[in-house]
Amino acid sequence: MHQIAVLASGFGSNAEKLMDYFQNHPQIRVAVVVSNNAAAHVLSKAKERGIPVEVLPGPAWEKREKVLAVFDSYHVSVIVLAGYMRLLPPYFVDTYRNRIINIHPALLPAFGGKGMYGMHVHRAVVESGAKKSGITIHLVNEQYDEGEILFSKYLEVLPEDTPESLAKRVQDLEHRYYAPVVEKYILSSLHT
Repeated sequence: MHQIAVLASGFGSNAEKLMDYFQNHPQIRVAVVVSNNAAAHVLSKAKERGIPVEVLPGPAWEKREKVLAVFDSYHVSVIVLAGYMRLLPPYFVDTYRNRIINIHPALLPAFGGKGMYGMHVHRAVVESGAKKSGITIHLVNEQYDEGEILFSKYLEVLPEDTPESLAKRVQDLEHRYYAPVVEKYILSSLHT
């Protein structure tokens, strides 16, 4: 059984889709939801589903042994980021090399990097006049949004799109593709 840790900082709609998708999966299970924000709505969504939660605020990540012990205690083999708003420390990326997956609400490498998340991305896409946007699912390395791309799906940016309307359409793609792509990657690329 592959044990996933879902990392999220806020509301957690992608986290919620992941929890539901893997709820009765024969080979993959969300073992824990981890947030850097004790007030994150995603924590209550996990508790409603009987999934354990952990809060690791920013400074906690400086304590390598304690952080790794938390993930080890749930036998985590894969990390899935779902709106996690912190850069993971190098020791963590190294420990879970090629086993940390993120989703970005644009077509990387465009509109990626530090500060490019949520509405910042959609505003930049609309203001740039880009004709396409979409989602990119990628492995995580030590840099923001620079890991190996596993999957991308585009949509046309409509002339009438606002950052808000684009965000909604991109989120629909996230909800449709993230969990199945995570599942395919785990089952085809990772062996326990």
